[in-house]
Amino acid sequence: MRPAAAKPQRSGPAHILNARAVADGARRLSLRDQAYEAIKHDIITCALRPGEYINESLLSERLRFGRTPVHQAIDQLKLQGLVDIIPRKGIIVRPVNLAEIMQVAEVRMINEMECARLAAVRATKSDIAAMRDILANADEARSTRDIEALMMLDRDFHGMLAQAAKNPVLSELLRTLHERSLRVWFISLNDAEHLKKVQREHEAIVDALVAGDADRAAAAMREHILSYRSNIARHVDPA
Repeated sequence: MRPAAAKPQRSGPAHILNARAVADGARRLSLRDQAYEAIKHDIITCALRPGEYINESLLSERLRFGRTPVHQAIDQLKLQGLVDIIPRKGIIVRPVNLAEIMQVAEVRMINEMECARLAAVRATKSDIAAMRDILANADEARSTRDIEALMMLDRDFHGMLAQAAKNPVLSELLRTLHERSLRVWFISLNDAEHLKKVQREHEAIVDALVAGDADRAAAAMREHILSYRSNIARHVDPA
């Protein structure tokens, strides 16, 4: 994998936990869930880089969590495909693998096109307004090249679209797939022209939802995923 242009500063869990609290209706998170969100945030923003070994003791000390919730979080991250546990070696952030990324993109293509179709029929005015707000924030973040903010807003956009489809099972599936894709976005979202293209693609999806045109929404999503695949192929080595 080609290295990211700059390694982001490692941060504590407060920011990501606040964002998660808002998304989950401010419900109280368990210590395991707090540790999971904090470590996942470090992985998807490449603060914990692909191929890097994780020391549970040092992670517990840095994030100020006990060893038990950190250990439980690592088990959950393993199930999500973000870390591997290697016998006699330890825990490693799963390396970025182009073939696997493309497989995830194939599954996203199938499911997100259907999600867009459903959202075109089921989205409410408040759903559309929320997506418009996300796009406005993304446009501002793009102007300042705030890559982490753009990545999180991309996640929020797709999450809101899934919510608009009014199918919780599909929403949960897409959330998992998208989070597996996020750290690749962080690596590849450094091209100013591509950032503009992503914004236009998202706007085209929302325009199709406003029109209530399911076929157009699905087609716009297909173009968006194809663009994602093409951009990733330019930034991630096959090996």
